[in-house]
Amino acid sequence: MALIKSISGIRGTIGGSTGDNLTPLDVVKFTAAYGTWLLSNHNDNLKKKVVVGRDGRISGKMVKDLVSATLISLGIDVIDLDLSTTPTVEMGVVFLQANGGVILTASHNPKEWNALKLLNKKGEFISAEEGKLILEIAEKESFIFCDVDKIGVISENDTVLLQHIEAVINHRLVNRKSVAESGFKIVVDAINSSGAVAVPALLKAMGVEDITIINSEMNGKFAHNPEPLPEHLKELSREVVAQKAHLGIAVDPDVDRLCFVCEDGTMFGEEYTLVAVADYVLSKQPGNTVSNMSSTKALKDITLKHGGQYFSSAVGEVNVVNKMKEVNAVIGGEGNGGIILPELHYGRDALIGISLFLSHLSESKKSAKQLRNTFPDYFISKNKVSIEKGVDITSIFEKIEAKYKSHPINTEDGLKIEFDNDWVHLRTSNTEPIIRIYAESNFETTADNIAMRLISDIKESI
Repeated sequence: MALIKSISGIRGTIGGSTGDNLTPLDVVKFTAAYGTWLLSNHNDNLKKKVVVGRDGRISGKMVKDLVSATLISLGIDVIDLDLSTTPTVEMGVVFLQANGGVILTASHNPKEWNALKLLNKKGEFISAEEGKLILEIAEKESFIFCDVDKIGVISENDTVLLQHIEAVINHRLVNRKSVAESGFKIVVDAINSSGAVAVPALLKAMGVEDITIINSEMNGKFAHNPEPLPEHLKELSREVVAQKAHLGIAVDPDVDRLCFVCEDGTMFGEEYTLVAVADYVLSKQPGNTVSNMSSTKALKDITLKHGGQYFSSAVGEVNVVNKMKEVNAVIGGEGNGGIILPELHYGRDALIGISLFLSHLSESKKSAKQLRNTFPDYFISKNKVSIEKGVDITSIFEKIEAKYKSHPINTEDGLKIEFDNDWVHLRTSNTEPIIRIYAESNFETTADNIAMRLISDIKESI
């Protein structure tokens, strides 16, 4: 059980004692801190409004009701999107000219988790500095609630997803005509969450008519671990083959991460979602790209092929976005299947990712498997080690850094070590009490062996 405060929001497990989990008291406290920060940031006399949306997990409605009640008790109006996606809420802040937004989702975490993801008036995640201020307000509990005549109001809105989809399909790089003419047959794993509505609605708007949805009940009872990794997508793979479909699509519960299954049931590769989309975007609009330093180097290869420059950032959507703005990147994201297209908005968005990928697939006249084979073939071994509360991570990393001091090392975000053409990246998670260990090589066994060696080093250091 845990409560984690980071650039990825206030995330924790439901139930248990306050301060150690995401209990109702913790939800109210951190929402009040966010609302207080928002009011102090906009000190004009105009009424403030915040967009609130949630994914399909079991605790979603309970947490949403707590968040909404807390915000109106501060005199802030709430626009309730209810079941929605993270990118839809982000775009909704702009569409509705709101002062901020709160997304209630623990993304890829299992059903016992939930989180408050906090947005600014641009519909982007708040910065680390702003997050620190909000945590200070929460710690001091320096909230002043409004009197009865100034209580905010809650209004419902069910049009923002349609606006979001319209913005996606009308984007200049999306070739809706080519996709519609291709007659794609697609299977979608909606993981019993918001993707069950959002993804089919998008596909139909793109002219795709033959759609099968598995795990389509939005009850939050995830049919498998919601992180879209190969070991969790066996049902989708079987269904793609059984249906003789062209493609399988999997999203996480809040629809900001995306991966594909090829027509033969094999994984296109979560890491290669961004690579494929970037290849398409760069073929239309040359420029720079950004991904975090845990992502495949295939993006760098593709970027250089198209005459652009590649840049890496620390892990975390806020960090990727900041680097993209700094280098004026035309496409970016994370190797976990997160696509960020600045022309649409600065947020990971599976819906624009799907549209651009299908545009690429239809224009290329290739199958998903054939398209995948056009990209460099690297293997990333993704692993994690659970850590107990109070473990000194800094000491562990220092010991490992000393052991590998003869190799190029980057300490910007955890510890990244290069071994000739291979690399390994160790970092604490923003979302779970674990150390993530990612290793990449031209050979799968080499990547696995590097990762296992570092896992052994971590355990030895502990």
